Amino acid sequence: MKNPPERLRAAKVLGLSLVLVSTSAVASPAAAEEAPSPVPVPQVEGPVPGTPPGDPESDDIEKTYPFFASTEKLAAYGYVEEEFFISGTAGVYEGGETVSEHPYATRIVVRRPKRDVRSNGTALLEWQNVSAGYDLDALWAPSAEHIMRSGYTWVGVSAQDVGVSRLAEWSRTRYGGLDVTDGGTVGNDELSYDVFSQAAQAVRTGEAGVVGRVEIDNVLAIGASQSAGRMTVYYNEVLPSIEPVFDGYGFMVGTAPQGDRPEPVFQVNSETDAAWNPSPPDDTGAFRLWEVAGAAHSGWAGRHAREGVEKRDLGGQTEFDCTEPPFSRVPLQHALNASYDHLDAWTRKGTPPPTAERMTRTEQGRLARDEDGFALGGIRLSQVEVPTALNTGANAPAADGETNRFCVLFGTHAPYSEEKLAELYPTRGEYIRSVTKVDNRNVRDGYITRRDAAANRHDAVWSGIGG
Repeated sequence: MKNPPERLRAAKVLGLSLVLVSTSAVASPAAAEEAPSPVPVPQVEGPVPGTPPGDPESDDIEKTYPFFASTEKLAAYGYVEEEFFISGTAGVYEGGETVSEHPYATRIVVRRPKRDVRSNGTALLEWQNVSAGYDLDALWAPSAEHIMRSGYTWVGVSAQDVGVSRLAEWSRTRYGGLDVTDGGTVGNDELSYDVFSQAAQAVRTGEAGVVGRVEIDNVLAIGASQSAGRMTVYYNEVLPSIEPVFDGYGFMVGTAPQGDRPEPVFQVNSETDAAWNPSPPDDTGAFRLWEVAGAAHSGWAGRHAREGVEKRDLGGQTEFDCTEPPFSRVPLQHALNASYDHLDAWTRKGTPPPTAERMTRTEQGRLARDEDGFALGGIRLSQVEVPTALNTGANAPAADGETNRFCVLFGTHAPYSEEKLAELYPTRGEYIRSVTKVDNRNVRDGYITRRDAAANRHDAVWSGIGG
């Protein structure tokens, strides 16, 4: 691919998903009456060669391995990671109609079973999050083990200019030919919607071996935070005009549409996101919403899972000055893991996921809390019902600064004292039994998987709580 002219740089890091995009517009009646346009298969180049991370030849200023290449032990699960460049023509939409078309070139990262026998036949296409100013596989990181144990193929799509531009800055040798702005002539990530569709088409058709010999017969779109916001626009404004390429949609910690389409929509929100939504919608035949008490929009699990790649590719992790100790330890990924399995079954068999109680709100729309500070209602994991710390979805910046504004996303984690733990759990057996009871209930209700319940019990046994 030839290098494009210098593209326009993003003026600032993207903000919160709930205020990022408007989701009220819908396709015009005229567009809805027209036959949906087929989604073309993009041109595919790859797997893109390079030296592995840590190889002396790859540690110069021009990196030759994929940005944020996974630090998970992929081979132990029979998985491989490959990067491909995709290119084609993407449209700009207004009122549900294509008003102009433009060339693009971007990348997708594929993490998949090496052999078809280990695959469950479903691909999770994640719209890479760019709120931090670079591509972030927000949903892969905390759920990698579940994704691989279950046999999903995960595909990260670089759809937005903030992420693609940062790739080129990180390694112009590898990524200098990528552009999703037609040389800076198209702004506001207008091409991102067709880019996302065409990436799905490449996966669905197996174009140029993007999924190797793995057969994919179910393709699910997933996105977190601002990516969920862009997927909401995609669902409302673009999807009515094109042939569907996704079998279902997972909108995580962000907005979600309540449309009248056959493709199921599953929304999973943390306590942080629930606090921003005083009137959550009801479930329908094609829509489910889960709200997880105590969990944060961006909690400890994701930060911990990305520590290695951020140190390697960014030089370290950003530190934040928040009013309360940041990063809730309530494992939102446990509910996310279950939601992927439910969405897979919903799209394949028509089996709807279980419903869940909404979080409790006051007459003013605020989240209600008990005397200890825990939010009431919602899905209640054992880390909330059998607490060893106060975990909430709320926090705030303690000082001015561009990075500190992200404190509102992290929630809080305030560990209990040894004296309080001894008072709550006089014996280790009592603590373990309490955790197991809550987890068994959540497994029965479908809110967490058996493996995640087993992991919780393991942590409880080795915690030392209860003497």
